[in-house]
Amino acid sequence: MTVARIEKTVISGTFSLDGQHFDVDNNVWLVGDDNEVLIIDAPHDADPIVAAIGGRRVKAIVLTHGHNDHITAAVDLREMTGAPIWLNPADRMLWDVVHPAAAPDGDLAEDTQFTVAGTTLTALHTPGHSPGSTCLLTPDLGTVFTGDTLFCGGPGATGRSYSDKPTILNSIRSRLLTLPGDTVVKTGHGDDTTIEAEIHNVDQA
Repeated sequence: MTVARIEKTVISGTFSLDGQHFDVDNNVWLVGDDNEVLIIDAPHDADPIVAAIGGRRVKAIVLTHGHNDHITAAVDLREMTGAPIWLNPADRMLWDVVHPAAAPDGDLAEDTQFTVAGTTLTALHTPGHSPGSTCLLTPDLGTVFTGDTLFCGGPGATGRSYSDKPTILNSIRSRLLTLPGDTVVKTGHGDDTTIEAEIHNVDQA
């Protein structure tokens, strides 16, 4: 029996919001096996993601939120792989800035489930960094993919349009810190952490 594994590709580019621009390194997560994968986030450039896919079937392109540095390559990636794009509709206004002539295929909602290589990922709606920010939990792999909601070091940023600090703190405390402490947190930028390691950082935020 094959066991799903997690792979990471880091792609560099620019995050733009509120008229400001920042150089960033984004994590792209691939969950699957030798035959099929699910892609979490599609930043900057589709070509490195396609290279990481390596010819495997892509079941879905799941976007943790609508900021441009997580979705710029999504439409190109869909065209190159035939996989559907999933985004929480609360972030559609962010999507439309980047892709005004295209639309996601699926509405990513609370408890939306994806199965790849025998492993199930479940969507947890965690607003705050953006209204539609969504994490993906896979207990089979002891992992939660948090996008920009929770990092190694604490909560994601809330100083820009459509973000709210009390909301993100409530999301983290109610949806993420309730997970087992040894759950691995795989983030949208930077290093992995664990739920237990971030409890103090969230309390100090």
